[in-house]
Amino acid sequence: MNIKTLIGIGIVALLVIYGINVNNSLVEKQEAVNQAWAQVENQYQRRADLVPNLVNTVKGAADFEQETLTDVIEARSRATSIQLNAQDLDNPQMMQQFQQAQQQLSGALSRLMVTVERYPELKANQNFRDLQTQLEGTENRIATERQRFNEVVQSYNTDIRKFPTSLFAGALGFDDKAYFEAEESASEVPEVNFN
Repeated sequence: MNIKTLIGIGIVALLVIYGINVNNSLVEKQEAVNQAWAQVENQYQRRADLVPNLVNTVKGAADFEQETLTDVIEARSRATSIQLNAQDLDNPQMMQQFQQAQQQLSGALSRLMVTVERYPELKANQNFRDLQTQLEGTENRIATERQRFNEVVQSYNTDIRKFPTSLFAGALGFDDKAYFEAEESASEVPEVNFN
């Protein structure tokens, strides 16, 4: 064999080894995204599991607004009907549908909590207070897991766009993952009225 052939074989071997290394690195990053997503789903499921208990406790207040409870039940149904698996994370439209359903449930729960303020006997109910505390804790965990998810997605998306990794990432089927975006209402300044 001549020297040009050996150099050619060496270059091809280096490219193959580099490609394998890139693939393995991106698989690790992709699995980190999947794991972070599983934690987000876990917290959303925890919240969905609390809703029936909360609704049943609130139903005990005989004159409680049924429309508010119906809104919560329907929002929970929509939120749990949209399943987003790890393979769907690179589909921004599916991510947006999932986020909208979760935001609707958050909004319905917020309206429920505001309405509860008019029912002192319900606020005094220990079971309700316990559920409210659990729900608040779950909302905090959801926010934390969403932040972690976005951090892992940012790391993954950055890696697949860096040169020369980007040359291999597309060919190996690694696509950008969608971020969680802030809720539309997050940019609105709440009106505070002390009158």
